[in-house]
Amino acid sequence: MKRVLLFLATNAAILVVLAIVLNLLGVDRVLDEQGVNLDYRALLVFAAVFGMGGSFISLWISKWMAKRTTGAVVITEPKTQTERWLVETVSNQAKAAGIGMPEVAIFPSEQPNAFATGARKDAALVAVSTGLLQNMQKSEVEAVLGHEVSHIANGDMVTLTLIQGVVNTFVIFLSRVIGHTVDRVVFKTERGYGPAYFLVTIAAQILLSILASIIVAWFSRYREYRADAGGANLAGTAAMIAALERLKGGDGEPLPDGMQAMGISGGKSFAALFASHPDLDDRIAALKSQGGLAA
Repeated sequence: MKRVLLFLATNAAILVVLAIVLNLLGVDRVLDEQGVNLDYRALLVFAAVFGMGGSFISLWISKWMAKRTTGAVVITEPKTQTERWLVETVSNQAKAAGIGMPEVAIFPSEQPNAFATGARKDAALVAVSTGLLQNMQKSEVEAVLGHEVSHIANGDMVTLTLIQGVVNTFVIFLSRVIGHTVDRVVFKTERGYGPAYFLVTIAAQILLSILASIIVAWFSRYREYRADAGGANLAGTAAMIAALERLKGGDGEPLPDGMQAMGISGGKSFAALFASHPDLDDRIAALKSQGGLAA
């Protein structure tokens, strides 16, 4: 199943490209003065700079990538009553949440879905699918919009970026330690680097990036509960529950590869550890518990 969020996919691609370019240029050669042992302090600094840098590049281009990937069209001048209502609803919710007015967009998809992204709370993007507008009542759409506005107000993308930056740092650091160790112990390179260092480092970085995504996926699931609570506050608990119930029966194509963690409805994963969203029944139960409603 499609499960890797756009942020992770972009971030992983940036890391791999950085690794190849830096190895070719020799920028990441962090050996000691004798060219024999790793300078761990220099390696950690290098890993932190490029690990956090790759993550923040992903955040910086997130709106552009989201629009390009989904085909979302920003509403600059509302042309229909539905578009006017969308813009007004998001505007009211943004004021209530204490954030700047996000861009509002619609993207073509039969599946009811929506997502929010952006590097800053005051310059974000909220997008809804055509399927969401066609298959949900206004109160349910309002709850979904509240969910996405809450993601922005909670600073979820920035927090996700910081978490991704930290795991990037360890991925870069450990992959080079592994590459160095294999090059020295297995291939007996005594000074400088042999070809094995480059190959093993890239392979280790890809594998460690996949494992590190478990941490990011856990935060993605955690933030969904907070955003559901925020949507309930902005649009009402009953409306938020009704919207999630409606999503349980949604069909059609999911968001493009890697977009699930940005949307209100995430795809099922072959492994729960990599799921970007909690089970809808769990989210509904959490809302009922918080709202004092009968399960």
